[in-house]
Amino acid sequence: MTLARRTALLFSLGGLLASCRDRGQDCPECGTVVIAATGEPSTLIPPLVSETVARDVSDQIYERLAYLSSGASPVDQNAYRPGLAERWERIDSLNWRFRLRSDARWQDGRPVRAEDVVFSFDVFSDSTLASGAQSYLAGKVRATAEDSMTVRVGFTERSPEQLYDATYHVRILPKHVWDSIPRQRWEADTSLSHLIGSGPYRIQNWSRGSFLTLSADTAWAGDKPSIRRAIWRFAPDPDAALNLLLAHQADLMETVGSKERAARVAHDSSFQLISYPAGVYGFLAFNVAEGKGRPHPQLGNRELRQALAQVVDRRTLATALFGEGTKPPPGPMSQLLWIWDDGIRQLPFDTAQAGERIRRIKASQPLRSIDILVPSTSATRRQLAVAIQEAWRRIGVPATVTTVEFPVFQERLAKGRFDSYIGAYLDEPSPRGLRDQWTREGWAALNYGHYGNPVFDSLLRAASLEESAGRARGLWREAMDTLNTDVPAIFLYSLANVAAVSRRLSNLKMDPYSWASGLREWKVDPDERRKP
Repeated sequence: MTLARRTALLFSLGGLLASCRDRGQDCPECGTVVIAATGEPSTLIPPLVSETVARDVSDQIYERLAYLSSGASPVDQNAYRPGLAERWERIDSLNWRFRLRSDARWQDGRPVRAEDVVFSFDVFSDSTLASGAQSYLAGKVRATAEDSMTVRVGFTERSPEQLYDATYHVRILPKHVWDSIPRQRWEADTSLSHLIGSGPYRIQNWSRGSFLTLSADTAWAGDKPSIRRAIWRFAPDPDAALNLLLAHQADLMETVGSKERAARVAHDSSFQLISYPAGVYGFLAFNVAEGKGRPHPQLGNRELRQALAQVVDRRTLATALFGEGTKPPPGPMSQLLWIWDDGIRQLPFDTAQAGERIRRIKASQPLRSIDILVPSTSATRRQLAVAIQEAWRRIGVPATVTTVEFPVFQERLAKGRFDSYIGAYLDEPSPRGLRDQWTREGWAALNYGHYGNPVFDSLLRAASLEESAGRARGLWREAMDTLNTDVPAIFLYSLANVAAVSRRLSNLKMDPYSWASGLREWKVDPDERRKP
């Protein structure tokens, strides 16, 4: 984009936002919100979406059959609200029936039909597209049309999360748009005319490398959105996005990042900072069984891992690096995950007890230095590593910190070439991802430290099969008690995001799994003035 075009865009957006303050409630622009985003979507076609910005935009265009309430258990059938389906019922232990809304329309005017839902389940299961839902759906879930408005979703196995799998992963696509296009060509498809959904917003324009505009769809049968236009401004990095915000060229930034950057926003009285939990938890994981079964010569010792955990003041460390709202988790989970329970047993921060454990260990064997591996792409992970290194030094355990490029970091994890590493995982509403992260089955997936405990694995399986949310919670708690006693990792932080929001916006309800999903319920106050 030329400098002249960039300048024109800045002035046009700035003028648009100013006009909302000066022309009253009747002006069309008064329902406009501008979002500063880090990065630009590579695609908005739902089965190909991987970036969070792409998800945020795509979720305004396409619908799910039903929606799980934020923070609710996926096994709680009462926690779902209608989406493209107006109602549903369980037929038997393997089948569900969904009745579509009679007023549902594609944004080209054609009605939504059961064949669109059947097509969409097939698309999300297709290895050609390799959607993130493929492993949950392919060979396990099948949709069939009972009539033009009724869909049966069948499963090959019983599971308390069937309703979750039938609704959370799949956004419904128009068959008449995509069926004639070979799926190997979808990734390269850039036609805006193909991005037709049944949701409350449609694409108005997309200036690649600069911004994307959504407008409220006039054919949408639901409550008419107060936000009539949403503009995503794309920035190459978080600092550039923050500069857009502070230059008053945007109303909102999903997360501002560090405490220092939040402080910059706080100095501008036209913005407010809103904290909300994020679906991320961070940890230091130990190489418990190098060689996929042979105990690590030092870190295979549970008492040593316990000592190394007890000397880390997780609460102080989390708050110092990430700010208020971030918490040390009671296990491998974000604050969003429904199994979070403050009653889960955890080793206390106790330097005296940690020191005594180390003295007992040293009496029987010498301790060599323990290395902490971190990627060079994260300054925060290095800060965590240095703080932990110092904590271990105070109880007589030498440690080093090794920083490597991210591809090397990933390669070393996959090959087990580390003593410990600092990582982070992103949750989805179901805790079943813990299977890949911390069980014996996960040795081929994300359990790089090769921790394995048959008791923990058994408890996790039992919790995953329990249909009662209350009983399942008890089993999850017992599983976490077992894991925390073994200390395959030190669970360091569960993040809280801090959003920067213009004071002209109100009624923001942020679902952290898709923070902009409530966009149509937001409101704009045209009389709220920005600070010059």
